[in-house]
Amino acid sequence: MTIKLVFSDIDGTLLNSSHQISEKTRRAVHDLSRKGIPFILVSARMPDGILPLQHELGICDPVICYGGALILDSRKSDGLRNVMLNVSIETDTVLYIYDLICKRFPNVSVSAYSPDEWFVPEPDNAWIAQEQAIAGTKAHLLRFADNDMDKDFPTINKVLCMGPPAAIDSLEKALAESKVGATFYKSKPSYLEIIAKSANKSAAAALLTEYYHVKREETMAFGDNFNDLDLLRFAGVGVAMGNAPDEVKAAANVAAPSNDQDGIKSTLEKYDLIDRLLFEQ
Repeated sequence: MTIKLVFSDIDGTLLNSSHQISEKTRRAVHDLSRKGIPFILVSARMPDGILPLQHELGICDPVICYGGALILDSRKSDGLRNVMLNVSIETDTVLYIYDLICKRFPNVSVSAYSPDEWFVPEPDNAWIAQEQAIAGTKAHLLRFADNDMDKDFPTINKVLCMGPPAAIDSLEKALAESKVGATFYKSKPSYLEIIAKSANKSAAAALLTEYYHVKREETMAFGDNFNDLDLLRFAGVGVAMGNAPDEVKAAANVAAPSNDQDGIKSTLEKYDLIDRLLFEQ
């Protein structure tokens, strides 16, 4: 099997536990790119939380943001971002979620993302500060309750809810019972991500396989959590990191070493996609 396109989740996969790209992983991805194999970053993050990592890796392939709701190709010579896919959540759905949280889950922080901005109703919040530190993105104040849902409300690609795990579990159950018109999943016990029903990582990956004229079986995908399952199942070779839950590993074709053990580099070596001599001292 020849792999011609690689997809990779970021947090818990590309990044180690210190939220950094190891030198071995960086060199491996750079060598993969040098061989003409695109390395597509796939994340629930906004573009500003992905593009600096892409720059650090020395690659310029399209990126999949917001769990598949937005695809950007920044390779245009004039530096402008080419939007390849942009799937937004209905405004009334966003405001319904915000109202539900305000009334029933006051200890849950809610924020929303447009293609280029992160909107928060209260910037002085410990959860917001934590996410800002991890992703390195700037927050913009938006008074959700003061906006007319039919006028001047920004286009929203993702709603992020952060809070104690028990509260997030209860919120997830409430959204399921409400049959809200959106897809929601936990990216970790304290984070609930909400995107449009039609958006997901595998659909975004399928669009890029067509863009690159690559067959599905010629793709590889790396992931570490439940929100990566559809991507791992889509790829010809789905690779679960060693730090992934057992259920995620069971759904993958390959189990790699963990994100702290350069699992991406090891797997690319295993499939002869990179030069082993690069790492021999």
